[in-house]
Amino acid sequence: MKTEIHAKYKNTPEGDEAEKIIRSCVHCGFCNATCPTYQELSDERDGPRGRIYLIKQMLETDEASESTRLHLDRCLTCRSCETTCPSGVEYGKLLDIGRGVVEKKVPRTWRERLLRKILLLLLPYPQRFGFLIVVGQWVRPALPEYLRKKIPEKQVPITWPPQRQPRVMMGLHGCAQSVTTPNTNAAAARVLDRLGVSLIASNEAGCCGAVSYHLGAQDEGKRLMKKNIDAWWPAIESGLEAIVITASGCGELVKEYGHILKDDPEYAEKAHRVSQMTRDLSEVVVAEDLSVLSIKRNYSKIAVHCPCTLQHGQKLPGIVEKILTDVGFDLASARDKHLCCGSAGAYSLLQPKMSRQLLKKKVAALVQDDPDTIVTANVGCQLHLASEARVPVRHWIEIMDEALG
Repeated sequence: MKTEIHAKYKNTPEGDEAEKIIRSCVHCGFCNATCPTYQELSDERDGPRGRIYLIKQMLETDEASESTRLHLDRCLTCRSCETTCPSGVEYGKLLDIGRGVVEKKVPRTWRERLLRKILLLLLPYPQRFGFLIVVGQWVRPALPEYLRKKIPEKQVPITWPPQRQPRVMMGLHGCAQSVTTPNTNAAAARVLDRLGVSLIASNEAGCCGAVSYHLGAQDEGKRLMKKNIDAWWPAIESGLEAIVITASGCGELVKEYGHILKDDPEYAEKAHRVSQMTRDLSEVVVAEDLSVLSIKRNYSKIAVHCPCTLQHGQKLPGIVEKILTDVGFDLASARDKHLCCGSAGAYSLLQPKMSRQLLKKKVAALVQDDPDTIVTANVGCQLHLASEARVPVRHWIEIMDEALG
């Protein structure tokens, strides 16, 4: 695709990267076939190809409108289009650039600014977000059903094994997961301990930066990324084997630290190393000898939801299914596995109508074979699916830990 980038963006890191990505697009339209929002709205501007044109136009003319921002806002950043694209267009990176530009050019209404400010002040900070969750859990029985289903039930803490294995990896508590499903990392540590790996945590590390970075507050997102790098660095220098992420949405972004901070003179090299060391939990488990695990409790049938951040972002489709099948679980069939559940970080709060449409379709696709449990690999998807599904929705590592006794 031919481009003539405006002088304002020409020869800048963002402008040069955007121009390279735009030129790789051959506007074939294959991406629209797997784009959730295009499938729902049938509007070219709500598909990847149309959004690429909108970003191209904005970078060439240095002009943008509320319509431009609307169609970029509606994108889930599921990156299903990247999996489909025959030309390897890095659409997710282009969208981040486009959103960063339009956020500066087109002012939002005071209601939109207020909502986004609240999200930025709450979601990345476990203590603040956790306080609201505790209050919600306390009044949960008195709430209407649609609100009650959105608040996770309080979990009884499970024990975290002591550090006793020769191999050591470090986890990330994160922000939302640490207060909504705090047993996920503990379950991961217990399973890894059985496989000869000690999983430790850094209390100084926090939100991966995804919430801020994808909401247009990219400088704030980078600050959170650097904070995590600083928290992990002493352990990395001491010979840490890997950084293990149990929430695939966080893992996707941490694997991109090296790219996002590539122009930072102080953090570029460290960020690259962190990204190289980062593994989704499933990558770690699948590489081990699973024959040492003995299932003591089984589930009649499990439906697996593979988050977009795992199958499209990290390019790991089917990995959770393989692990669960290898250790003896019975998996239910599901359709439209490539489509997003509609969670997408803060998307369900900012685009509730579209999110709800996608959620209903995803749940219907997952329960077609009457499973007794749905499992996933990302806390956002887990909470979102649980608000609609009539069967329990769990992180896959938690049912694996339970089944091992």
